[in-house]
Amino acid sequence: MTRAIMLRRLLVPLAATLVLASPGVTAEAGSRPVAAPGTAGASGVPEAWRGTWEAAPSGTAPALPGASVRNVVHTSVGGRAARVRLSNRLGGAPLRLGAVTLALRRPGAHAGPAAAAGSVRAVTFGGARSVTLPAGRDIVSDPVRLRVPADTDLLVSVHTPGDSGPATYHRSALRTNYVARGGDHTGDASGSAYTATAAHWYYVTGVDVLGPPGAGSVVALGDSITDGIGSSFGADHRWPDRLADRLRSLPAGRRPGVLNAGISGNRVLRAGRGPSALTRLDADVLSRAGVRTVILLEGVNDIKGSPPVSDPRDLENAYRLLVRRAHARSVRVVGATITPFGGHPAHTAAREAVRLAVNRAIRAGRVFDAVVDFDAAVRDPAHPERIRPGYDPGDHLHFNDAGMRALADTVDLAGLLAPAAAPRR
Repeated sequence: MTRAIMLRRLLVPLAATLVLASPGVTAEAGSRPVAAPGTAGASGVPEAWRGTWEAAPSGTAPALPGASVRNVVHTSVGGRAARVRLSNRLGGAPLRLGAVTLALRRPGAHAGPAAAAGSVRAVTFGGARSVTLPAGRDIVSDPVRLRVPADTDLLVSVHTPGDSGPATYHRSALRTNYVARGGDHTGDASGSAYTATAAHWYYVTGVDVLGPPGAGSVVALGDSITDGIGSSFGADHRWPDRLADRLRSLPAGRRPGVLNAGISGNRVLRAGRGPSALTRLDADVLSRAGVRTVILLEGVNDIKGSPPVSDPRDLENAYRLLVRRAHARSVRVVGATITPFGGHPAHTAAREAVRLAVNRAIRAGRVFDAVVDFDAAVRDPAHPERIRPGYDPGDHLHFNDAGMRALADTVDLAGLLAPAAAPRR
């Protein structure tokens, strides 16, 4: 049996099917309708949807029947309207969403769960305030008339009136979210009812904004390094956040949104925490609004996991398959070299040899459209199998805030939005 056939047999079709709410013009109660994409905005320039924030579903948590969850998410780019993406992808029963709202978080260091005055908006699905989402499905809301700034916190509040079984969630939010017991508090501007906290994002997997059409969005597809493990809690210092900070130097019409599709423990070839990168590519990357480029940093968990990948060609072939699928959607793929993990309990000489071989293949330029050499940027010159001490939070695998900044600073901004092209063979 050839390696290509073996690789294809590892792939399990993802059950998630995207459900779009009514297209075109959707009116929110008490507000003017939001123009459909492709129509001209106030400036007379056609507009389009692009992603501003993402969290990839990574597993399930116990449901919170009768509660309202207020998820705090941070935008990369802004727009004059928004859409919310919600998921029951990993659930086992129909999910009843009783009410969903979107709001700007109240400014200030101690805002907590409170919304900015006058900013709470009802989120609808085909014009309805509530919707039942089948197991294995994602949904995109109708447009919400709310001017969303870049680099700001939003509140996505979700009320689930009954027990719909395990809740699809993103485990490592790295920020505080809030829970209100005893009824629908999604429309509350005050945060006083939200007396409990959660470290996860429940149900919400993305926010899109309507704005200039040219820039699109960039998706960071990866594992715990992309997910931000090792960076400061609540500070938005993951390397994709830092990349979004750098991109804000560009004019608004050329500034892409940055979406973080990292899942801690994720692998390229096999399911770990969350479906494998190959299995979730469509749902977490290619279905996202305006995606033009993917930055892939993934493979260390395949090398150090159980069972480990012992032949570099297995990862190289998987990368090539991912690139072919992205190219079929005119999406460019930038491959990142795998960063060091010497000193971690899972590190061995044999696994280091696989990592180096995979990185040689990436640097040779025959796999991806472009390369970002994260390994070279963060390795210790004296011990290249290890991370620089100043970037290491202590586990010899992840990165602290300085290390996250070093990763983001390595990305070539000019090359992010170049057209996709077939890699050399």
